[in-house]
Amino acid sequence: MGNGESSYRRFLAGDNEGMLEIVCEYQAGLMLYLNSYVQDIHLAEDLAEDTFLELMLKRPKFSGKSSFKTWLFAIGRNITAKHLRKHAKLSVVPLESQEYLAVEDDIEDNYIKTEQKKMVHQALHQLKLEYRQVLFLNYFEGFSISEIALIMHRSEKQIKNYLYKGKIALRSELERRGFDYEES
Repeated sequence: MGNGESSYRRFLAGDNEGMLEIVCEYQAGLMLYLNSYVQDIHLAEDLAEDTFLELMLKRPKFSGKSSFKTWLFAIGRNITAKHLRKHAKLSVVPLESQEYLAVEDDIEDNYIKTEQKKMVHQALHQLKLEYRQVLFLNYFEGFSISEIALIMHRSEKQIKNYLYKGKIALRSELERRGFDYEES
């Protein structure tokens, strides 16, 4: 039983601290994942809140067929898909207006890393939606191929294909932008 699952079971049993633990642990990652769909960080934050609200109000049953995090992200994806169907036109917030927070002693190094992150995020947003989502879920959230397949309602073969093509497309986009690969 994972931490999220045990927290959810405690919440269902009447311990509201369980829901607080879930929100604290998964909010940032869920919000960034949903941002890959809507490309509006504020809307993604609202959709993440809607996901947690659905857990609180509807109390869906967690079957344990996947990890809790996979299940939660799938609920968030479904809520986002419903929102997108309802609001056909996307609202895009430029990446330059999004805040990147990091605590580093070396200001110059921090600035370079921030600029590189911006370039990677900008390049990611130029990719096809499926590539962007698979890359985010795999590299930033650490989901396995099978977990991503569950979240995105695709076969594992499709996810592997998206991942392969997404890496190629991202590398091409970064090279087009003059991204400098450092040996770290």
